[in-house]
Amino acid sequence: MSERSNLYADAFMTLIKAEGNGNEIIDELFRFSRVVEGADELRQALSDQHIPAEKRQQIVDDILAGKAFPLTNTIIATVVGNERLRELPDIVDRLLEIKAAHGEKVVAQVRSAVALSDEQKRRLSDALSKSTGKQVDIVVIVDPAVLGGIVTQIGDTVIDGTVRQRLSQLRESF
Repeated sequence: MSERSNLYADAFMTLIKAEGNGNEIIDELFRFSRVVEGADELRQALSDQHIPAEKRQQIVDDILAGKAFPLTNTIIATVVGNERLRELPDIVDRLLEIKAAHGEKVVAQVRSAVALSDEQKRRLSDALSKSTGKQVDIVVIVDPAVLGGIVTQIGDTVIDGTVRQRLSQLRESF
């Protein structure tokens, strides 16, 4: 992670703290960065230096209109306008680290085929908190490739509870 990414993240965290709804904004930033990573055409449009910055920022406005907090939109538009889109995942990862550092928290990235309800996220967070001994914040990534179950990653630890993994284990046991 570059020093510049750290500086952007630190500045954005100051703004996020001032807004008071930091968890939601960081979750939105996380989801947007992952969408951009997986969408080549969108990534090219937002990073094409031949397209004026205002038009690239308008693309962000059009995508997020009514779907995200205004600060989320502002942060992403700033990153796009300053031609730092490729650094967005690093900036978001740093934001997650900063968030986790404030109070013995860890962030679990959870991939699921469907969105999890607040109750499901709470129960999962509670279970992971018991096993790690730390407070766990859940960030859910909806991934249709996960046919059923979930894949959870906390740092370097991956817990694969997908149907595909269970079927694979059954196949091996026979």
